[in-house]
Amino acid sequence: MALFGELEDRRGLEEKAKAKGRLPPGQSLTLKWPVLHYGSVPAFDAAKWDFKISGQVEEPRRLTWEEFRSMPQTEVTSDFHCVTRWSRLDNRWKGVLFTDVLKLMKPKPEAQFALVLAEEGYTANVPLADLLKPNVLFAFEHDGELLAAEHGGPLRLVVPHLYAWKSVKWVRGFILLDHDRLGFWERNGYHAHGDPWKEQRYSGG
Repeated sequence: MALFGELEDRRGLEEKAKAKGRLPPGQSLTLKWPVLHYGSVPAFDAAKWDFKISGQVEEPRRLTWEEFRSMPQTEVTSDFHCVTRWSRLDNRWKGVLFTDVLKLMKPKPEAQFALVLAEEGYTANVPLADLLKPNVLFAFEHDGELLAAEHGGPLRLVVPHLYAWKSVKWVRGFILLDHDRLGFWERNGYHAHGDPWKEQRYSGG
């Protein structure tokens, strides 16, 4: 009976979300948080971890884990839309706003795009204008708990208004560019931008 009750609750919440315009086209609501990623879950060593910023900046920066954790932190509540057609609403994230990280260096005027860098060589491309939105952050926590490794801990980029593959797990830095350079999934057939409201799932869409 509990299973049917949970299904009814999800369907009811899904209809309400659709009525309020919170579910993008082709998405279904989930109350869980599925785990999807390419490759293995990397080990974390705080002593060896660093965060590098380079490219179209006046001075490249490298932050240790302690330095990154000591930055001002902000809580943001946002929805999360996976390209595999599920959405999870009202996620509570805590971390460092992208705009606060950007204040650490001076981007050059020609900086228009970012190539986000993660463990094991994973990358994703995001226009700088998307990263400057006020709810984009590098998250340490999710729903009041430290971000689990399988969900991208210790640090995950969160870009709520794009499909979730742009919310890079195990993030380790970014390169600012004057041109768009495709990331891992984008080179393998995913859309260069990834707007869920336009169903930009794949490069042909």
